[in-house]
Amino acid sequence: MDPAPVKFPRYPAQYDNGKRPYGEPEAVYVALGSNLGDRAVNLRTALERIGETETVAAISGVYETEPWGVPDEQPAYLNQVCELQTSTSANDLMNLLLGIEADLGRKRTFQNEARPMDLDILFYGDRVIDIPGLQIPHPRLHERAFVLAPLAEIAPDLIHPIRGTTPGDLLRDVDASGVQKYVPNPADVIASD
Repeated sequence: MDPAPVKFPRYPAQYDNGKRPYGEPEAVYVALGSNLGDRAVNLRTALERIGETETVAAISGVYETEPWGVPDEQPAYLNQVCELQTSTSANDLMNLLLGIEADLGRKRTFQNEARPMDLDILFYGDRVIDIPGLQIPHPRLHERAFVLAPLAEIAPDLIHPIRGTTPGDLLRDVDASGVQKYVPNPADVIASD
């Protein structure tokens, strides 16, 4: 039996569990993915750029996954999740992440296209946000093993504020067979250092 779909309020409503305004740092989880160019360098560069303005509290291992939900042949992705401690508003943080994506060469021509960098806010504390261009928790994270595996690694006790489940609970409900810990080629590691 499929779990119930995530229900968000519709625009222009914004529900944030009474935690307005932003002020004290909160745990925010961001997914990183890359399947074009030097994928490992792209992840590392994105984390460095995020760390220039935000406090990176935890970083998962890197996972290699086949593309999910794409209409064409694409290279495999490297995926990772990081935890930030931030008081930056969700909108401002999203704009920061979109800028990093663009700086790393992402061009948005169609949905689910191959990309050098994809950055998504998965959770912002226990806030539930639905505004044009931004839904938090990420509305499809419960379907994506490539996000749930690294999230469960660094936040096993995190509770989804709508579903009431942990990343591990959600991971058990999806096919994770295409998600593997990434082991870089030793020649690539030596060449990049």
